[in-house]
Amino acid sequence: MNTAHRGAMLECVQGDITQQPDMDAIVNAANGALLPGGGVAGAIHRAAGPGLVQECRKLAPIHPGEAVSTGGHRLPNRHVIHCLGPVYGVDEPAAALLASCYRQALRLAEQQGLASVAFPAISTGVFGYPLEPAARIAVNTVKATLAECPGIKRVRFVLFSAADLACYRRVLAETGE
Repeated sequence: MNTAHRGAMLECVQGDITQQPDMDAIVNAANGALLPGGGVAGAIHRAAGPGLVQECRKLAPIHPGEAVSTGGHRLPNRHVIHCLGPVYGVDEPAAALLASCYRQALRLAEQQGLASVAFPAISTGVFGYPLEPAARIAVNTVKATLAECPGIKRVRFVLFSAADLACYRRVLAETGE
């Protein structure tokens, strides 16, 4: 599903975040130490190779709601933007911290002159954020932040499962223009 908003195309696809060669940057649902782990962070670090860990060491630690940018290393993307989402029920205010991840990532992309960014469903894995509220925060925050990021022309939500994809598509359709 694709929809246009403020001159940018918003897309939802099911797939692997490390296999988005047409995107300038992908977003890592990182841990605070910016180290390889499970889920999205593990997949990105495996695909990017050891250079990513070395570059991340200089930037860690980060706190919930923050984002930092690195090179893509062996990934097909020029950049990886690392966001630390909130652990649901622990890091509060969770909704504001999650929204900050999306806002900060888009602002970094804009500052670096990037035109396209692919996001996973930040905080919905081991961090336990319920999918539908997380999807609403993601979509609404991206739409609101695009007003201050005119250089960004494509935002893609890359979802792991068919159920996640269906949820994001529904939310995107409900928040249409």
